[in-house]
Amino acid sequence: MSFPNMPNVTPHININRDSVINLLLASIALEELGLSHIINAEAEKIQYVLGTLDGQTPPEPATIDDLLKINNSVNQTLKDTIKTQILLQFQLEDLINYEQLGIHVNTASVTAVFEGNTYYASDSAYYHTTGGM
Repeated sequence: MSFPNMPNVTPHININRDSVINLLLASIALEELGLSHIINAEAEKIQYVLGTLDGQTPPEPATIDDLLKINNSVNQTLKDTIKTQILLQFQLEDLINYEQLGIHVNTASVTAVFEGNTYYASDSAYYHTTGGM
């Protein structure tokens, strides 16, 4: 199966570390901006149902059942928004700490002789520490 051919798009991207960090920060900021619009829309939904949204009046007064449904809907949306904000906070913290990370590799090798045969094996483990290499 071949990949689709998109004009004026090359698969090779060459950007430096500072540009990557700036793009990731911009991405986090834009996601936060999007979440703020969602929160504002939920506030306007409540205002509309209560009849307090400027320039809008609901078609009929809200019942208790209507208010409970709206409350549950807004509650779920806010929970999902908070979950996303927590993930964005983790991304931001990781990005801030990225400058301080040192990536290390630990390689272990084993040689064994069994019934006249020699066996070799090795494995590498990667880990990071703070404070550079």
